[in-house]
Amino acid sequence: METKKQNGNVVAIITMFFLFAMISFVTNLAAPFGTIWKNQYAGSNILGMMGNMMNFLAYLFMGIPAGNMLVKIGYKKTALIAMALGFLGLLTQYLSSLFGAETLVCSLGGFNIQLNFIIYLLGAFICGFCVCMLNTVVNPMLNLLGGGGNKGNQLIQTGGALNSLSGTLTPLFVGALIGTVTKETSMTDVSPLLFIAMGVFVVAFIILSFIAIPEPHLQKKGETKEKHPHSPWSFRHTVLGVIGIFVYVGIEIGIPGTLNFYLADASEKGAGILINGAAIGGAIAAIYWLLMLVGRSASSAISGKVSTRTQLITVTATAIIFIAIAIFIPKTVGINVPKIVYDPIEKTTETLTEAGMPEEQIAMFIANPSEEQLIPYAAKLAENDMQPTDVLGSLKTPKVPLSALFLVLCGLCTSVMWGGIFNLAVEGLGKYTAQASGIFMMMVVGGGILPLIQNAIADSMGYMASYWLIIACLAYLLYYAVIGCKNVNTDIPVE
Repeated sequence: METKKQNGNVVAIITMFFLFAMISFVTNLAAPFGTIWKNQYAGSNILGMMGNMMNFLAYLFMGIPAGNMLVKIGYKKTALIAMALGFLGLLTQYLSSLFGAETLVCSLGGFNIQLNFIIYLLGAFICGFCVCMLNTVVNPMLNLLGGGGNKGNQLIQTGGALNSLSGTLTPLFVGALIGTVTKETSMTDVSPLLFIAMGVFVVAFIILSFIAIPEPHLQKKGETKEKHPHSPWSFRHTVLGVIGIFVYVGIEIGIPGTLNFYLADASEKGAGILINGAAIGGAIAAIYWLLMLVGRSASSAISGKVSTRTQLITVTATAIIFIAIAIFIPKTVGINVPKIVYDPIEKTTETLTEAGMPEEQIAMFIANPSEEQLIPYAAKLAENDMQPTDVLGSLKTPKVPLSALFLVLCGLCTSVMWGGIFNLAVEGLGKYTAQASGIFMMMVVGGGILPLIQNAIADSMGYMASYWLIIACLAYLLYYAVIGCKNVNTDIPVE
């Protein structure tokens, strides 16, 4: 009997790991998907970031209710409902590629908003409910399945590593599927990822349905909720920490999200990468999430010796320096894109093959390229929104502005901020900690609001200028780490 229970736990743990990865996968689809919608709406960064906004807006509505669901219906049922919502949200996003492209809904800021964009935003909003609920469920469930203590924490850290790995791969996969964003690029191009994600949700739903999950916090019938004389809002350091969480998630999403838009923008306003900008942008943004994985692993190794406050002070100050350098470095100062990200010969061969050029002629063109050789294929190239000059340009190794390097390095810094802010904000809360957790989950909405504001600035003042908002947010977190995190309300009983 004991062996059967242990086997069930192993399956449940593996399922939770997949769901932990899915949280990041579903969340990080929004920014690269935004490059598609941005291009369809004349390069509007605000509209491009609206999917991300809807995803995070759901946290504002679902943060506290998700915590209440754990108490009333338990972890298992909450997780099952979340997976069903995730499937529905992804399906709705896919439907945006099939319906509404020709149906005008309204005019907004000079743009004619089509029905397919509204359908996509609805899908992103539904997915937001899913990831909010999964965030509320997965951490405590892994802790329970591990039996708490060091084993429970180890499972959470492993899940967090998979979460970061998924976040690394998502923009890479989307960029590879999109390639160069054109007027013809649509959600249909990324449908394989949507189908894979829906499949994972279905399999996880079926598996979890047959697994027994411990439910220690499930409220018994007739049991009344205890009322406390105070709340987390009674503690100054918690209130400032709640603001800190709002600011932090905006920083975490805003840095790579806006960078992705910048690199995918082939105009003078953007990075000016003419060929495969979306793929290159996705690959560079993926490095940011990879460095978050590295940073979390490093923090786990040193946290026993270095205080949370010291770590938060260090990473916020370092991030401010990195972003300031990125802002002031001229766009003309760049580095060659590695071949693993963009191979000029491979890309040109692929383009010319699609245009119908024979293999031997492609080899001759690559050896001695000229515009005259491309004239017979100009019409076919035009179907993919390409000109002969674009093909000639694809043979050149593109350069990425050096500023992008300093922006992705910020992943090392943001990786430890959530845990640092959370730990400092709940210090000394005692019985009010659980209530504070629900409030923190609501404040994840900052990941939708602040990037939207940042991209409004990018539209009006330029991409790099928008990062001054990130510096202001980091300055607040530095203030919190130095001064604001101190508990000045120790007179409030918390036992």
